[in-house]
Amino acid sequence: MAAGLGASSAFAADGGPDNVAAWPAAEKPTPLNDVTHYNNFYEFGTDKSDPAELSGSFKPTPWSVQVDGMVDKPKQWDLADLQKQFGQEERLYRMRCVEAWSMVIPWNGFSLAALLKAAGPKVGARYVAFTSVVRPSEMPGQRGGLFALKWPYVEGLRLDEAMHPLTLLATGVYGQALPAQNGAPIRLVVPWKYGFKGIKSITRITLTDQQPPTSWNLMAPEEYGFYANVNPAVDHPRWSQASEQIIGEGSLFRSARKPTQLFNGYAEQVAHLYQGMDLRKDF
Repeated sequence: MAAGLGASSAFAADGGPDNVAAWPAAEKPTPLNDVTHYNNFYEFGTDKSDPAELSGSFKPTPWSVQVDGMVDKPKQWDLADLQKQFGQEERLYRMRCVEAWSMVIPWNGFSLAALLKAAGPKVGARYVAFTSVVRPSEMPGQRGGLFALKWPYVEGLRLDEAMHPLTLLATGVYGQALPAQNGAPIRLVVPWKYGFKGIKSITRITLTDQQPPTSWNLMAPEEYGFYANVNPAVDHPRWSQASEQIIGEGSLFRSARKPTQLFNGYAEQVAHLYQGMDLRKDF
């Protein structure tokens, strides 16, 4: 797999990933059926099976992404033009959900940094805000009910996080176009952060000088911080983050588990981004 980035992957002198896959042999990819049928995508419902079962009416094409805000070259990008200009590569990444389960997923996509460089961030831009689609006619979870998330789903990164070589805009999984339940047709993947940071079905990317609001932080700020870096030493208020269930492994009666790693195992690549920060306060 080209550009498979595990915790032991090296980085080239230019800061990009090297061309050598360095994934630990023990961490095999999660089976495709689990990747596509065990999902959190609340726009389609709150059960893990809802996104696969209730997304049949969602139309991922045609699709465009607006890049705007503090950039020199704002532009409305057609998805096909994005893929043509920035190419596609495969990245094998760990994915750690805040609910204490994990997968290993082979994504296809392109570096977010490439798109941001093309847009030309202005001096003073410090954050990147992301906005997802609102289509209640196609997304039953957006039609109201008891759940407290507000639509559209919004997320954000610091600009240096967004520009990091690991940060990916994914348009496929397992060599196929993203299915609706996995965030079709384009989603964010930030492998050292909890999965809820990976906003799905992106329609807008905005550079700003202010920390943007994020959906889960707005709903429960005491539980879901802006940074959401994977940290086994900082528990969720309602459960431990010290270990995780490995989806796709184990038996009917005993699920496989493993210890959670700081930054989901990517500390060598990303720890410098948070030097001097209090990772308990800035969770």
